[in-house]
Amino acid sequence: MHRNVLNLTAYTVLGSNESEHDYHIKTETAVPRMVCSNCRSREVVGYGRVEVLVHDLPMHGKRVGIYIDARRFKCKSCGKTFMEHLPEVNANRWMTERLVKWIGKRSMTNTFTGIAEEIGVTEGTIRNVFSDYVNELERTVRFETPKWMGIDEIHIIQKPRAVISNLYNNTAVNLLPNRNKKTIATYLSNLKDRDSVQYVAMDMWRPYREAVNEVIPDAKIVVDKFHVVRMANVAMESVRKSLRADLSPKQRRGLMHDRFVLLRRQSQLTDQESFNLDGWTKNYPLLGEAYRLKEEFFNIYQASSKQQAQMLYEQWLKSIPAELRGHYEPIITAWSNWQPFILEYFNHPITNAYTESLNSLIRVLNRLGRGYSFEALRAKILFSRGSHKIVQNRPKFERQLDDYDRSSMAMFSLSTSFQVKEEAKNYGVDIDKLVAMIERGEI
Repeated sequence: MHRNVLNLTAYTVLGSNESEHDYHIKTETAVPRMVCSNCRSREVVGYGRVEVLVHDLPMHGKRVGIYIDARRFKCKSCGKTFMEHLPEVNANRWMTERLVKWIGKRSMTNTFTGIAEEIGVTEGTIRNVFSDYVNELERTVRFETPKWMGIDEIHIIQKPRAVISNLYNNTAVNLLPNRNKKTIATYLSNLKDRDSVQYVAMDMWRPYREAVNEVIPDAKIVVDKFHVVRMANVAMESVRKSLRADLSPKQRRGLMHDRFVLLRRQSQLTDQESFNLDGWTKNYPLLGEAYRLKEEFFNIYQASSKQQAQMLYEQWLKSIPAELRGHYEPIITAWSNWQPFILEYFNHPITNAYTESLNSLIRVLNRLGRGYSFEALRAKILFSRGSHKIVQNRPKFERQLDDYDRSSMAMFSLSTSFQVKEEAKNYGVDIDKLVAMIERGEI
């Protein structure tokens, strides 16, 4: 094997051998640094040698072990014994620096077990390297603080997690381990320029509201329209299920088949679906009333002001038949508890428009997530290369100089730059792009 095969200039290759799966390469430092690690004295003497095994990047499909014949020294000044400094070896692990970086990046797209097999270390070692890599990414990768923020729920690894989004740019900027008030408040407290957040769209989960009110009290809270109107569909389903007991098995199967017709907006029905709906509502008047209530509740969001929306809601509330009221109590309670924030939508109609994208993300993550911890999945979601929405700001307009101006300014051009550097802004993870990358097997 060539003496420079490692391409590590700080080391001299003394010898090597290979097996079916591995390269074993013996080396020593080319120029030992003879300085006491304790007192920094140069008055040191040799004190023997010790062999150190350091893992390096795979080569030709084989694992690489570097056996460094490391020198030991004794300091004449302080009496301490120490091993020489090993250049290009990671300070925390018996690995080369380049291997540590390689593991970090590779862990974003490959399984820990696969990488461990490829290098010849334990899976736990890979997890620890990955953890350090993610901590470094957390420190260096900064997403712009959303002016329009969304806080939503996503189920990953059988638990609800809070996903923070930038509604204006349609991106995700963080994924939190739970949706507790303390977790949300801590995240908001650590946000750079948190006072720049103008609006926060959320579902009707009280800890979200309490955290926002405490940490960014000037931000307007808007209950997401999607979470409100969805309750009308839930009530529609509740009425449909309550009628099953009075139906024959054949009718039950028919009603089950047509349940999506009942959930669809009337304006979106085909002629056949309208015919089927007409049959059900005529034969079962309460089902017809439930469909009417669903449609009218959706229509509240056609209001042009929050005053009109409140008026439409009150009219809708009065029109609920007594025998159906129980099915609509969740809506009535929610409106009562969240009225100002529901109506805020009519002043600031922002919403988590990427709901379908989130559903797609949940689907692919549940497939991808087998065998991964939440922390690993979170890192793959937030820090995968190529998934970020990065916008390069244009430099400021500069007046064009004529020949005289240019010659006059020449004396300054050697020491002073008048060119405004373009600044890139990272707005977070483009969810659709991330889903596509996962489905292509790139993550």
